[in-house]
Amino acid sequence: MIISDAWEPQVNGVVRTLRTITAEMRAMGKTVDIVGPDRFRTMPMPSYPEIKLALFPGRKLARIIEAFQPDALHVATEGPLGMAARAYAKTRGLHFTTAFHTRFAEYLEARTRIPAALTYRWLLHFHKPGSGVMVATQSLREELAGRGFKNLRPGRVAWIWRRSIRRRARIGICHGRSSPMSAGWRWRKI
Repeated sequence: MIISDAWEPQVNGVVRTLRTITAEMRAMGKTVDIVGPDRFRTMPMPSYPEIKLALFPGRKLARIIEAFQPDALHVATEGPLGMAARAYAKTRGLHFTTAFHTRFAEYLEARTRIPAALTYRWLLHFHKPGSGVMVATQSLREELAGRGFKNLRPGRVAWIWRRSIRRRARIGICHGRSSPMSAGWRWRKI
């Protein structure tokens, strides 16, 4: 299951990436559900009305996750849905992965004058409890490691998440005898 504040009908790099990943996973016979803001009451994002933000998604998102019973939970964005999914997983002791798609800190600084360093501290806090952070490039991985993202260190999952996946060898998935959201799971490249 993928939880994302960015989903159709939006047209952007995050949505394209998630569409590609979903198509590849389905081609491998996996059942994938993407939970986006279209399933919730929303409001336009201040200063960017094309983006719809889910309002108070916690309880409904919990019901959706519980009904789907995912083997893996991926939190693709740091918005209201991402925060609710992260909280759901943390309070239940479930493993989950996250992704770092954009230069959100720099974008926010340019639009609001909130210092990028402050936003990066919050992003570090957001991503820290995840089992791994998927990033688009090796240089971004190195930059995030330099900013203190400990979940990129060896021994935890750190994947390079390609925006235009052509080969299945570049996709990381969970597998194991038990549910990847419980003990006894591991990650591998396929």
